[in-house]
Amino acid sequence: MSVFASLVERLADLLQPLFATTATAAAIVLFTMLVRLAVHPLSRASARGQKARIRIAPELAALRKKHAEDPERLRKAMTELHAREKVSPFAGILPSLLQAPAFLLMYHLFSGDRMAGHTLLAAPLGDHWADALSHGGVFGPAGRVYLVLFALVAAVATFTYRRTKAQLAAQPLDLGQPTPGAGAIAKVMPLLSFATLISVAVVPLAAALYIVTSTAWTAVERALLFRTGAGGEDGAEGVPGALATRA
Repeated sequence: MSVFASLVERLADLLQPLFATTATAAAIVLFTMLVRLAVHPLSRASARGQKARIRIAPELAALRKKHAEDPERLRKAMTELHAREKVSPFAGILPSLLQAPAFLLMYHLFSGDRMAGHTLLAAPLGDHWADALSHGGVFGPAGRVYLVLFALVAAVATFTYRRTKAQLAAQPLDLGQPTPGAGAIAKVMPLLSFATLISVAVVPLAAALYIVTSTAWTAVERALLFRTGAGGEDGAEGVPGALATRA
Protein backbone atom coordinates (compact mmCIF):
# COMPACT_ATOMS: atom_id res chain seq x y z
CA MET A 1 0.00 0.00 0.00
CA SER A 2 2.83 2.38 0.88
CA VAL A 3 4.51 1.68 -2.46
CA PHE A 4 1.37 2.53 -4.41
CA ALA A 5 0.81 5.64 -2.28
CA SER A 6 4.37 6.77 -3.03
CA LEU A 7 3.81 6.26 -6.75
CA VAL A 8 0.67 8.41 -6.62
CA GLU A 9 2.58 11.11 -4.75
CA ARG A 10 5.37 11.08 -7.35
CA LEU A 11 2.83 11.31 -10.15
CA ALA A 12 1.22 14.24 -8.38
CA ASP A 13 4.61 15.97 -8.18
CA LEU A 14 5.12 15.47 -11.91
CA LEU A 15 1.65 16.80 -12.68
CA GLN A 16 1.96 19.77 -10.34
CA PRO A 17 3.01 22.26 -13.06
CA LEU A 18 -0.07 21.37 -15.13
CA PHE A 19 -2.76 20.86 -12.50
CA ALA A 20 -1.54 22.87 -9.50
CA THR A 21 -3.73 22.14 -6.46
CA THR A 22 -5.64 19.37 -8.28
CA ALA A 23 -2.46 17.46 -9.12
CA THR A 24 -3.23 14.66 -6.65
CA ALA A 25 -6.71 14.17 -8.12
CA ALA A 26 -5.19 14.04 -11.61
CA ALA A 27 -2.59 11.57 -10.33
CA ILE A 28 -5.37 9.29 -9.02
CA VAL A 29 -7.06 9.30 -12.42
CA LEU A 30 -3.79 8.68 -14.27
CA PHE A 31 -2.64 6.00 -11.83
CA THR A 32 -5.99 4.19 -12.12
CA MET A 33 -5.65 4.21 -15.91
CA LEU A 34 -2.11 2.83 -15.67
CA VAL A 35 -3.28 0.01 -13.39
CA ARG A 36 -6.15 -0.82 -15.75
CA LEU A 37 -3.71 -0.80 -18.66
CA ALA A 38 -1.43 -3.18 -16.77
CA VAL A 39 -4.26 -5.69 -16.22
CA HIS A 40 -5.63 -5.27 -19.74
CA PRO A 41 -4.11 -8.61 -20.87
CA LEU A 42 -6.25 -10.31 -18.22
CA SER A 43 -9.31 -8.49 -19.54
CA ARG A 44 -8.52 -9.73 -23.04
CA ALA A 45 -8.11 -13.27 -21.71
CA SER A 46 -11.45 -12.96 -19.94
CA ALA A 47 -13.12 -11.75 -23.14
CA ARG A 48 -11.65 -14.60 -25.15
CA GLY A 49 -12.90 -17.04 -22.53
CA GLN A 50 -16.42 -15.64 -22.63
CA LYS A 51 -16.47 -15.77 -26.42
CA ALA A 52 -15.23 -19.36 -26.35
CA ARG A 53 -18.00 -20.37 -23.94
CA ILE A 54 -20.56 -18.68 -26.16
CA ARG A 55 -19.15 -20.37 -29.26
CA ILE A 56 -19.55 -23.89 -27.87
CA ALA A 57 -22.84 -23.19 -26.06
CA PRO A 58 -25.03 -24.74 -28.80
CA GLU A 59 -22.96 -27.94 -28.72
CA LEU A 60 -23.17 -28.08 -24.93
CA ALA A 61 -26.93 -27.66 -25.12
CA ALA A 62 -27.14 -30.52 -27.62
CA LEU A 63 -25.03 -32.75 -25.35
CA ARG A 64 -27.23 -31.98 -22.33
CA LYS A 65 -30.30 -32.93 -24.33
CA LYS A 66 -28.71 -36.06 -25.74
CA HIS A 67 -27.36 -37.36 -22.43
CA ALA A 68 -30.01 -35.98 -20.09
CA GLU A 69 -30.54 -39.43 -18.54
CA ASP A 70 -26.85 -40.30 -18.19
CA PRO A 71 -24.92 -37.74 -16.09
CA GLU A 72 -21.64 -39.67 -16.32
CA ARG A 73 -21.83 -39.84 -20.12
CA LEU A 74 -22.72 -36.14 -20.20
CA ARG A 75 -19.74 -35.22 -18.03
CA LYS A 76 -17.37 -37.20 -20.25
CA ALA A 77 -18.82 -35.72 -23.45
CA MET A 78 -18.53 -32.19 -22.08
CA THR A 79 -14.93 -32.80 -21.03
CA GLU A 80 -14.11 -34.10 -24.50
CA LEU A 81 -15.78 -31.08 -26.12
CA HIS A 82 -13.82 -28.64 -23.97
CA ALA A 83 -10.58 -30.50 -24.74
CA ARG A 84 -11.31 -30.65 -28.48
CA GLU A 85 -12.17 -26.96 -28.69
CA LYS A 86 -9.34 -26.03 -26.28
CA VAL A 87 -11.78 -24.21 -24.01
CA SER A 88 -11.50 -24.31 -20.23
CA PRO A 89 -14.78 -24.68 -18.31
CA PHE A 90 -13.53 -21.72 -16.27
CA ALA A 91 -12.65 -19.61 -19.31
CA GLY A 92 -13.44 -15.98 -18.65
CA ILE A 93 -13.73 -16.50 -14.89
CA LEU A 94 -10.18 -16.94 -13.60
CA PRO A 95 -8.74 -13.83 -15.33
CA SER A 96 -11.49 -11.74 -13.74
CA LEU A 97 -10.73 -13.20 -10.32
CA LEU A 98 -7.03 -12.43 -10.74
CA GLN A 99 -7.86 -8.76 -11.35
CA ALA A 100 -9.77 -8.47 -8.07
CA PRO A 101 -6.74 -8.06 -5.73
CA ALA A 102 -5.38 -5.15 -7.78
CA PHE A 103 -8.74 -3.38 -7.81
CA LEU A 104 -9.31 -3.95 -4.09
CA LEU A 105 -5.86 -2.57 -3.35
CA MET A 106 -6.54 0.57 -5.39
CA TYR A 107 -9.91 1.06 -3.74
CA HIS A 108 -8.50 0.79 -0.21
CA LEU A 109 -5.65 3.13 -1.10
CA PHE A 110 -7.96 5.84 -2.35
CA SER A 111 -10.57 5.38 0.36
CA GLY A 112 -8.04 5.62 3.19
CA ASP A 113 -6.72 8.71 4.96
CA ARG A 114 -3.66 8.91 2.71
CA MET A 115 -5.53 11.33 0.45
CA ALA A 116 -6.47 13.67 3.30
CA GLY A 117 -5.34 17.26 2.80
CA HIS A 118 -5.61 17.12 -1.00
CA THR A 119 -8.46 18.60 -3.02
CA LEU A 120 -10.21 18.49 -6.37
CA LEU A 121 -11.05 22.14 -6.92
CA ALA A 122 -13.06 23.01 -3.76
CA ALA A 123 -13.73 19.40 -2.71
CA PRO A 124 -11.33 17.65 -0.30
CA LEU A 125 -10.36 14.19 -1.55
CA GLY A 126 -10.88 12.73 1.91
CA ASP A 127 -14.45 14.03 2.25
CA HIS A 128 -17.75 12.42 1.27
CA TRP A 129 -20.77 13.76 -0.60
CA ALA A 130 -22.48 14.27 2.76
CA ASP A 131 -19.65 16.62 3.74
CA ALA A 132 -20.14 18.56 0.52
CA LEU A 133 -23.87 18.87 1.22
CA SER A 134 -23.21 20.19 4.72
CA HIS A 135 -20.75 22.80 3.41
CA GLY A 136 -22.59 24.67 0.70
CA GLY A 137 -25.30 22.23 -0.34
CA VAL A 138 -25.86 20.53 -3.69
CA PHE A 139 -24.78 23.56 -5.70
CA GLY A 140 -22.00 24.65 -3.39
CA PRO A 141 -18.33 24.63 -4.50
CA ALA A 142 -17.78 21.01 -3.41
CA GLY A 143 -21.30 19.97 -4.36
CA ARG A 144 -20.75 21.02 -7.96
CA VAL A 145 -17.72 18.71 -8.18
CA TYR A 146 -19.95 15.81 -7.20
CA LEU A 147 -22.62 16.88 -9.70
CA VAL A 148 -20.04 16.55 -12.47
CA LEU A 149 -19.01 13.10 -11.21
CA PHE A 150 -22.65 12.00 -10.99
CA ALA A 151 -23.23 13.21 -14.56
CA LEU A 152 -20.22 11.23 -15.81
CA VAL A 153 -21.31 8.11 -13.94
CA ALA A 154 -24.89 8.44 -15.23
CA ALA A 155 -23.64 8.77 -18.81
CA VAL A 156 -21.43 5.68 -18.49
CA ALA A 157 -24.20 3.75 -16.70
CA THR A 158 -26.71 4.60 -19.44
CA PHE A 159 -24.27 3.44 -22.11
CA THR A 160 -23.61 0.21 -20.20
CA TYR A 161 -27.34 -0.31 -19.54
CA ARG A 162 -28.24 -0.07 -23.21
CA ARG A 163 -25.34 -2.25 -24.27
CA THR A 164 -26.13 -4.92 -21.66
CA LYS A 165 -29.79 -5.04 -22.69
CA ALA A 166 -28.81 -5.48 -26.33
CA GLN A 167 -26.29 -8.18 -25.42
CA LEU A 168 -28.80 -10.12 -23.32
CA ALA A 169 -31.31 -9.93 -26.15
CA ALA A 170 -28.73 -11.31 -28.59
CA GLN A 171 -27.42 -14.00 -26.26
CA PRO A 172 -29.47 -15.24 -23.27
CA LEU A 173 -27.81 -15.86 -19.93
CA ASP A 174 -28.46 -19.58 -19.93
CA LEU A 175 -26.42 -20.19 -23.14
CA GLY A 176 -28.65 -23.08 -24.07
CA GLN A 177 -28.90 -24.52 -20.56
CA PRO A 178 -32.08 -23.95 -18.54
CA THR A 179 -31.13 -21.79 -15.56
CA PRO A 180 -33.56 -21.09 -12.71
CA GLY A 181 -34.11 -17.36 -12.30
CA ALA A 182 -32.31 -16.44 -15.53
CA GLY A 183 -35.24 -14.29 -16.64
CA ALA A 184 -35.25 -12.26 -13.43
CA ILE A 185 -31.48 -11.88 -13.53
CA ALA A 186 -31.65 -10.67 -17.13
CA LYS A 187 -34.10 -7.95 -16.07
CA VAL A 188 -32.05 -6.79 -13.09
CA MET A 189 -28.54 -7.09 -14.52
CA PRO A 190 -28.69 -4.04 -16.85
CA LEU A 191 -29.80 -1.89 -13.92
CA LEU A 192 -26.70 -2.78 -11.88
CA SER A 193 -24.66 -0.27 -13.86
CA PHE A 194 -26.48 2.52 -12.01
CA ALA A 195 -25.32 1.16 -8.64
CA THR A 196 -22.08 3.08 -9.22
CA LEU A 197 -24.02 6.27 -8.47
CA ILE A 198 -24.57 5.00 -4.92
CA SER A 199 -20.90 4.07 -4.53
CA VAL A 200 -19.75 7.54 -5.61
CA ALA A 201 -22.17 9.10 -3.13
CA VAL A 202 -20.95 7.14 -0.09
CA VAL A 203 -17.17 6.74 -0.54
CA PRO A 204 -14.50 9.44 -0.08
CA LEU A 205 -13.94 11.61 -3.14
CA ALA A 206 -10.53 10.04 -3.82
CA ALA A 207 -12.15 6.60 -4.05
CA ALA A 208 -14.99 8.09 -6.13
CA LEU A 209 -12.44 9.31 -8.67
CA TYR A 210 -10.99 5.81 -8.83
CA ILE A 211 -14.48 4.29 -9.29
CA VAL A 212 -15.49 6.75 -12.01
CA THR A 213 -12.23 6.30 -13.91
CA SER A 214 -12.27 2.50 -13.61
CA THR A 215 -15.95 2.28 -14.59
CA ALA A 216 -15.46 4.46 -17.65
CA TRP A 217 -12.39 2.41 -18.62
CA THR A 218 -14.38 -0.82 -18.28
CA ALA A 219 -17.19 0.50 -20.49
CA VAL A 220 -14.79 1.52 -23.26
CA GLU A 221 -12.68 -1.62 -22.90
CA ARG A 222 -15.68 -3.95 -23.12
CA ALA A 223 -17.03 -2.05 -26.12
CA LEU A 224 -13.72 -2.48 -27.94
CA LEU A 225 -13.14 -6.10 -26.94
CA PHE A 226 -16.63 -7.11 -28.03
CA ARG A 227 -16.99 -4.76 -30.96
CA THR A 228 -18.36 -5.97 -34.28
CA GLY A 229 -17.00 -5.10 -37.67
CA ALA A 230 -18.14 -5.37 -41.22
CA GLY A 231 -20.15 -8.43 -42.09
CA GLY A 232 -21.06 -8.97 -38.44
CA GLU A 233 -17.61 -10.29 -37.52
CA ASP A 234 -16.01 -9.39 -34.25
CA GLY A 235 -13.16 -6.95 -34.74
CA ALA A 236 -10.88 -8.58 -32.19
CA GLU A 237 -11.40 -12.32 -32.34
CA GLY A 238 -13.45 -13.08 -35.43
CA VAL A 239 -16.46 -14.36 -33.48
CA PRO A 240 -19.86 -13.81 -35.11
CA GLY A 241 -21.12 -10.36 -34.16
CA ALA A 242 -24.38 -11.54 -32.62
CA LEU A 243 -22.45 -13.64 -30.12
CA ALA A 244 -19.45 -11.38 -29.60
CA THR A 245 -21.61 -8.59 -28.24
CA ARG A 246 -22.25 -10.70 -25.12
CA ALA A 247 -20.21 -8.87 -22.45
